[in-house]
Amino acid sequence: MTEGDFEYPEFYSFPPFFTIQPVEATRQKQLALWRELILKYHTQNKLKTLVVHECPLWKNDSIGRKLDETAVRTVCSDLVDSGHGEWLDEEETACRILWRKPEELATDVYEWASQTGNVGGGICTLYELHSGEDVNGASFEGIDEELLRRALAILEDEGKCTVFQGETSSEDGIKFH
Repeated sequence: MTEGDFEYPEFYSFPPFFTIQPVEATRQKQLALWRELILKYHTQNKLKTLVVHECPLWKNDSIGRKLDETAVRTVCSDLVDSGHGEWLDEEETACRILWRKPEELATDVYEWASQTGNVGGGICTLYELHSGEDVNGASFEGIDEELLRRALAILEDEGKCTVFQGETSSEDGIKFH
């Protein structure tokens, strides 16, 4: 999928969208729209990382607008504060995109396991859960392995699954209860 396949929402062509708004209520709505845009763009394009100074979303050439550096920082900080992003470095130059929060992923994984007969059934591998044919179209298909492991840890804590060590990390097994 190329960036050209991404359909930008109507608000992306609204010039004030590229200036952080001074009124708190308006700014909160604006930041929510930025989160929505970033998540939709990264999810659709299966991008796991936002590199702050390389993100094409910050600039809309068709209306001649772009976010300034301070606004980019504000948007990225809001994404992290909302739980949909995590800084990958101390300099805050790259951010892991959490397409779904670990708690949401845990729910999605368990619903998938229930619908596919994996609850109380056999053991599937981490690789199958991440990239197998049975997960095509699932919210966690192709997701960052570390994030998938965090979702599984939540399910383990809830007594809904057990994770078994395999010979390699992608061979780790998961049994759903």
